[in-house]
Amino acid sequence: MAAAQASLIYKIAPRTLWQAAESAGRFEGAPVDLADGFIHFSTAGQVAETAAKHFAGQEDLLLVAIRVELLPPDTLRWEPSRGGDLFPHLYGPLSLDAVAFARELPLGPHGRHLFPALEG
Repeated sequence: MAAAQASLIYKIAPRTLWQAAESAGRFEGAPVDLADGFIHFSTAGQVAETAAKHFAGQEDLLLVAIRVELLPPDTLRWEPSRGGDLFPHLYGPLSLDAVAFARELPLGPHGRHLFPALEG
């Protein structure tokens, strides 16, 4: 899917980090996001690989879906990353108003995360 066509993008977050964001009313990012200066997201086609690469074996994670059209103009940039693929990066905090859902992301018996059907 072309980056410009994505209507939902995804963030994997530890439950405690996301609960803190819900209490604060916005998500400032995970430690890696804060270090990089933007919030990392993935498309529907990228998020399983993101989970395998950066969250392998981790439990108590949430999959958070973000409505692209509800993000402030000029804050979302599609930039090359893993393998030259374009990834969505948010420059600024995430307003929880843009969140479509936050669902558990369980580990399957094979040790990989089990994803629901995703839309892009």
